[in-house]
Amino acid sequence: MANQNDSFIDEVTEDLRRDRLFALFRRYGWIAIVVILGIVGGAIWREWSLSRERAEAQTWGDAVMEAEARGDPASLAQVDSQGSGERKALSGLLASGQWAESGGTDAAAEALRGVSEGAASDGILHELAQLKLVMLEGSAMDPTQRDEILAHLSRSGAPFELLALEQKAVALIEAGRRNDAVTLIQQIQKRPELSEALRRRLSEMMIALGIEPEPGNAVPAE
Repeated sequence: MANQNDSFIDEVTEDLRRDRLFALFRRYGWIAIVVILGIVGGAIWREWSLSRERAEAQTWGDAVMEAEARGDPASLAQVDSQGSGERKALSGLLASGQWAESGGTDAAAEALRGVSEGAASDGILHELAQLKLVMLEGSAMDPTQRDEILAHLSRSGAPFELLALEQKAVALIEAGRRNDAVTLIQQIQKRPELSEALRRRLSEMMIALGIEPEPGNAVPAE
């Protein structure tokens, strides 16, 4: 008899639990449905956004390659010219390179200024455009502006620090400050992160200044 009573109590308890579960579901089930729909909708939106970004990148890349194949820097500069971000800056940098190669120094400089002054290129592309502009214009650039740009680019830890220091040495040589240029070159040569190409250029600059480079910095024989 006791077993029958226990079985009956268990059945009643199970029914009560089921009724409570159904009641909770009717009351709060919509929250779970909303959460599920939100997760599914978010996944669909993310996939759609990624797909759109891939399509836009593909379109931009095709336009850049077509303009480069035609050797048309003007068209290259207009690729995504109304847009914002890195693609616009990259288009300007690529166009400036083509103009510079074809002798269009003024157009190349203008393209570089557009990138360096653009609000959308506040990062490494912004600084790359500034460095390329200094290298392109050289002594023709306003000395004050040149010094300001190189001071910023040669700050400790900057992405183009050593290249900017090299340009500082070039500016010192052009200004007739031979001893200062030699001192700066020697300081750059001691940097552990110095690339082989830069080491060679610095050694050649020292030779041009009439100073035999140290053995570790000598220009390798061809």
